[in-house]
Amino acid sequence: MGNCPACGAEAPADAAECPSCHLAVTLFGAVRDAAGPDGARDPVYMQTVGELIRSVDLTAPAAPGDSEARPGLLDRTRPRRAVAAGTDRPAREPSSLRPIDQMPGLPDPASSAERRRRIEEYRQIARRMGVDLGPLSDRLSVALLTDDESALEAIAREMFVHLAAAVAEEHETALVRRNEIAHFVPTPSADVELDAVRRSIAVGDLSGAHRRLAHVHDELTRLDEEWATGRILATECDLLVDTLRDLGGDPTPALGPLEAGRKNLGSGQREAAERLLARAAVALWSLLEPRFFEELKRLRDRMIAARAAGADIGGAVGDLRGIAVELKARNFAGAIGAYRQLRAFVDRTEGPSAEPVLDAVAASVRPAPSA
Repeated sequence: MGNCPACGAEAPADAAECPSCHLAVTLFGAVRDAAGPDGARDPVYMQTVGELIRSVDLTAPAAPGDSEARPGLLDRTRPRRAVAAGTDRPAREPSSLRPIDQMPGLPDPASSAERRRRIEEYRQIARRMGVDLGPLSDRLSVALLTDDESALEAIAREMFVHLAAAVAEEHETALVRRNEIAHFVPTPSADVELDAVRRSIAVGDLSGAHRRLAHVHDELTRLDEEWATGRILATECDLLVDTLRDLGGDPTPALGPLEAGRKNLGSGQREAAERLLARAAVALWSLLEPRFFEELKRLRDRMIAARAAGADIGGAVGDLRGIAVELKARNFAGAIGAYRQLRAFVDRTEGPSAEPVLDAVAASVRPAPSA
């Protein structure tokens, strides 16, 4: 039987699935063939989509693009494109962090020199955060010129309240972003900093809170970029699962590597997660492919019928070409996005009043089954 092409575990000769990631043995061949560099030859499905394009647009080539060799799904020199549709499904349940649940502590009354130092600190924080102090700036200029200590004390307190609200809002935004990322990967460094930000705000240390928020931003950006491939692959797999089910298929034989990949995402094993999720995408596509192209042929028939009834199907032909472009790049999520646009176009064309006419026209112009 050999090793599983998804996780590398050895599968016994009589096994029905991989003992480690539970990929169905019937999918071993499809995953093994598709996972690595495959040279210049296009897969069979590219020929199929090319024939579909030609059947609705006689000026179209068999398939778009050239015949240059394409990298395999795990080639890190080719960036993964963002998924066009779908919703991220959590790979883990993160621990919750406390929000800011108390009013920030106002600083103690200060000497004249300390008050001026605080005011300058607040002005710098406002500039770095892009906070407009509005009329406070004008009042501050006048109070500094006249050495009005009582006015400076009032202005310092107003500046503190204004900036504390801005820092608290930025903390809330960072917390929401952390929670989104933490559903996929651990965020220990950001968690420590966010708790420190909350404590700094509570004691009135706005400068320290803002400095730590900058660290949180940098850490979350790093995690987002580092784990983007895994998250995109996971969402791509979800789209494949949903589409397969929508078309009456069963994704069960390919769900093992998907779940194993999600667990690896949640435990911080990035490379293992990307490998499993990429293999899961290939396995799911191998299950979806026959149903997907039967659905495209059905939509093609409707397109021909709509054109015969006088409708402009240029947009639909563009969507069909888009499916071919995405499949050539092995971007299954992009292909599903283009397919959904195509289906929506056909559904709009097939209004209730048009359906009887289109059914009759489709029956008379439908191409031979081999197309």
